[in-house]
Amino acid sequence: SKEVGQQLQDDLMKVLNELYSVMKTYHMYNADSISAQSKLKEAEKQEEKQIGKSVKQEDRQTPRSPDSTANVRIEEKHVRRSSVKKIEKMKEKRQAKYTENKLKAIKARNEYLLALEATNASVFKYYIHDLSDIIDQCCDLGYHASLNRALRTFLSAELNLEQSKHEGLDAIENAVENLDATSDKQRLMEMYNNVFCPPMKFEFQPHMGDMASQLCAQQPVQSELVQRCQQLQSRLSTLKIENEEVKKTMEATLQTIQDIVTVEDFDVSDCFQYSNSMESVKSTVSETFMSKPSIAKRRANQQETEQFYFTKMKEYLEGRNLITKLQAKHDLLQKTLGESQRTDCSLARRSSTVRKQDSSQAIPLVVESCIRFISRHGLQHEGIFRVSGSQVEVNDIKNAFERGEDPLAGDQNDHDMDSIAGVLKLYFRGLEHPLFPKDIFHDLIACVTMDNLQERAVHIRKVLLVLPKPTLIIMRYLFAFLNHLSQFSEENMMDPYNLAICFGPSLMSVPEGHDQVSCQAHVNELIKTIIIQHENIFPNPRELEGPIYSRGGSMEDYCDSTHGETTSAEDSTQDVTAEHHTSDDECEPIEAIAKFDYVGRTARELSFKKGASLLLYQRASDDWWEGRHNGIDGLIPHQYIVVQDTLIS
Repeated sequence: SKEVGQQLQDDLMKVLNELYSVMKTYHMYNADSISAQSKLKEAEKQEEKQIGKSVKQEDRQTPRSPDSTANVRIEEKHVRRSSVKKIEKMKEKRQAKYTENKLKAIKARNEYLLALEATNASVFKYYIHDLSDIIDQCCDLGYHASLNRALRTFLSAELNLEQSKHEGLDAIENAVENLDATSDKQRLMEMYNNVFCPPMKFEFQPHMGDMASQLCAQQPVQSELVQRCQQLQSRLSTLKIENEEVKKTMEATLQTIQDIVTVEDFDVSDCFQYSNSMESVKSTVSETFMSKPSIAKRRANQQETEQFYFTKMKEYLEGRNLITKLQAKHDLLQKTLGESQRTDCSLARRSSTVRKQDSSQAIPLVVESCIRFISRHGLQHEGIFRVSGSQVEVNDIKNAFERGEDPLAGDQNDHDMDSIAGVLKLYFRGLEHPLFPKDIFHDLIACVTMDNLQERAVHIRKVLLVLPKPTLIIMRYLFAFLNHLSQFSEENMMDPYNLAICFGPSLMSVPEGHDQVSCQAHVNELIKTIIIQHENIFPNPRELEGPIYSRGGSMEDYCDSTHGETTSAEDSTQDVTAEHHTSDDECEPIEAIAKFDYVGRTARELSFKKGASLLLYQRASDDWWEGRHNGIDGLIPHQYIVVQDTLIS
């Protein structure tokens, strides 16, 4: 097809070149004809001029003698005749030349017109017929037929693939409908029965003829066994309470994870709306998924929630293993000692002692002391209330409070922070009646369904105001502390929601007959709301007299404050500031080193980094110093610094 097209183009160019040659020939002969014509006209003008000149000379001649006149006339006539003949000959020659050139020009023009018509016809044929024939007979030789066959083959393959895909999707859909974790687990255990079947019990292996395979409960070991049985009973009671709390927390966390992973956002049909550009598809996908900010936010916290769940799962399994071992020992001891009932747990008697002791003060000693210690030393402790402490230290601190002592008094920070947090949770978990009574459970849970936090806080306040004043005072104190603790969530990783997961099962138990998992999720949401909105929920000191939580870690009574407000760093140092500026020359500054990073929460509080060098002028209160950092005077929290011992001494 390329060669044929090239040949046609060459023929067309040949015709055009011939036309150009004929046109040039025509132009040349026509120019010669015009030139000959102009010369002929010039000769005719000369002839006319010569004739006219002869006539004028004859008229101007003067009379002479007859002989002389005749001679003159003959001579002049001879001259004129010679001149006219020359002009006539030149005219005839030029006339012949003009006639010849004119004939050549006419023939050349005829050839040019013929060639022009032939060229136009050739060009018209090339564009109208030749090109179309080349496309039809050469370029398109079998192309459409081949393309048709290829596309039909593709369509056939795609249709069969689509049919196969639909069959596969139907099979997957049936499999999804039949997904059941319990059935799958059962099938797995039945399939590998030898793996999951418990092994045979270990039998007693006698040694050197000692065939006694029962516990000996005779004297002198009987009293020791009785004491050990009581100790096991006491330990089991504590462990069961703790493990039950861990289980509730774990189940609530599991429900949260299930809410995240089972959210029904699998319909992506909106992402496949018809569009001619990929940009609109991308924007559609983006708008579809970003239109659910709450889901995106919850999924962002999924990894942290899963990590917390596995931690609690591990803690629960370890606790259950320990309970199983201790329970087996206790049951064997009881069986051996012949006791018909379980030994009463000494912890119950101790708990009643604590309740009697706490009833004499608005805030129980264990609550006030633990909160004070955490507020002073543990606001930035990572995982506070989430990480379990030492069980030995928890029991030691709890026993000290039961004896009426305060093991956390003073500024010493020699206790495990997680153990102290565990004591505080254990106190509320061990109350005979939960802090939130069961008779207001449904009224409080109904508030959770409200989307507006302000309206939710108002309804929670109405429900809680029916409680006794001592209970409200404890709630106000506790939740003010939890709100303060949540403000350090960037350091301690305990935002209001995480604190609610830890405290929800301890503060508000789910009544029997309700779904523990789903209800616990509502309880956690309720506790989180109270932590955030505690100032709008609980009565202020003017409305309800009693101790209030102070950011410094202590509590103040309403009767000691004329305005009933908490003491801030600025309030506690207001009277000292003037005295400090008048006695700079009398006091030697004390050097201190920052233990932690601190960001000032008011204009007067100084911000500093861990390891920074600080100058202390004097104590502004038990919890604050007046000092300087980077040339700026302000307030410095005592629990964030270490005072140089040599300078103090």
